[in-house]
Amino acid sequence: MLKTYAIRDSRVVETPGGPISVYLAPDEAERRFLVESCRIDEHTLSSALDPDELARLEFEPDHVAIIFKRPRNHSGQDGVMFKVASCGVFLFRDRMIVVQAEDLPLFEGKQFLRIASLPDILLKMINRSIFHFLEHLKIINTISTELEQKINQAMENRQLINLFGLEKSLVYYVASLNSNGTVIDKLKLNSAKIGFSPEEVEFLDDIIIENSQCNKQAEIYSNILAGLMDARVSIVSNNLNLLIKTLNIITIAIMVPTLVVSIFSMNVSLPIRDTNPVSFWAIMAMAGAALAVFMFFWWRKKW
Repeated sequence: MLKTYAIRDSRVVETPGGPISVYLAPDEAERRFLVESCRIDEHTLSSALDPDELARLEFEPDHVAIIFKRPRNHSGQDGVMFKVASCGVFLFRDRMIVVQAEDLPLFEGKQFLRIASLPDILLKMINRSIFHFLEHLKIINTISTELEQKINQAMENRQLINLFGLEKSLVYYVASLNSNGTVIDKLKLNSAKIGFSPEEVEFLDDIIIENSQCNKQAEIYSNILAGLMDARVSIVSNNLNLLIKTLNIITIAIMVPTLVVSIFSMNVSLPIRDTNPVSFWAIMAMAGAALAVFMFFWWRKKW
């Protein structure tokens, strides 16, 4: 699907035949047009649609190809898995082509209220993806805290599986932010060749700092989650041991008086079977005394 945009009053607005073309999951005919008419490398085009592709920067004879990573919009169907997507930007002298596999928002937010040029749009798209990563990191941290509290109170495997899912998501985020950082550094080194203005170069310096901070935050969350995973597994095992211990106490506490009553229930002659009128209460007292002795022994041993 093709959408076209243009810069009007320092804003990006959708308009027919605009210089900014956005292809969403292009079909075979659109891919052929991009390869044959726009002279976009076929492998680079496929990389822009591959979520597992690393970010990179390539210079072609008549355009610059930039592939950067951005988070996918999270939905309830994904559970606790946070995934990433690739976005390809092909910057020509007088037009821009954006290719992505999903219909993810591109020109939303207050950052796109003041647009100066096509390279400015590229930088703000990358900057918007960094803020998107930061928003997801906050959500991941909140979910992780909630799962920790549930693990301390329960022994279900579901919470541990969710934690593994969060850890896997953070690994993908760290890898994506690292590759984005490489592309941003290359953009800075080739700023004159691409045609960035001095204001855009200054903005690029801010993007480098923000991406570095976001990357460090993702690494911290990933290391903490990975380091505490074994501790949480130990907590679950300890909770299971405490439960088994409690069940053993209950079982033995029931079995001790049952043994006394069973002895006097044997089908043989016993000393107080027919002579003592309070034999029933005597047997119950002996069973209670046996239980009390057992509980006292358990308490002294601190089991």
